[in-house]
Amino acid sequence: MGGKVNGMLQKKICLLGCASVGKTSLVTRYVQSSFSDRYMSTIGAKVDTKIVVLDPGLALRLVIWDLAAADDFTQLTCNYLRGASGYLIVCDGTTRKTWNRAIELQRLTEQTLGAGVPFVLAINKRDLKPTWEVPPDLVAEKARLGWHVLETSARTGENVGALFLTLSKQLDSRSLVSNLG
Repeated sequence: MGGKVNGMLQKKICLLGCASVGKTSLVTRYVQSSFSDRYMSTIGAKVDTKIVVLDPGLALRLVIWDLAAADDFTQLTCNYLRGASGYLIVCDGTTRKTWNRAIELQRLTEQTLGAGVPFVLAINKRDLKPTWEVPPDLVAEKARLGWHVLETSARTGENVGALFLTLSKQLDSRSLVSNLG
């Protein structure tokens, strides 16, 4: 999805990750500046929009698809990914298996969308860092490979804006349009 709405370029991005890693909480924190401890499982996909200002007079409308838990990578997941300009892979730093699944999801998503589609890996629950099970050397290895990796906390808001901004800046900046007319 890469059309224009009211003269503004719009980009579809998808969030993928296991259940309970905080995908919906990240989107809610970003779009509504709020957080809830109440867990509600996403069924299918939930779609939100947010305008990102990259430079004065230069903005992008993100169409954010919060996909249901990707514990299984199904045909439905592939269908939801169709037309995505970029994606966020989210894992829970306190649960090592979500890291392992995030790495696998990145591989499967790249196979589905093609190489070169921008993505960012979010290690969520930064506010619980003392209990993390994801070793720093694994994170550093991905960063050395050129991956954009951010530690986030939907609870505190830490790096949530930076997460979406990092992905937005990777999207085809040559096709962005000025809001100033």
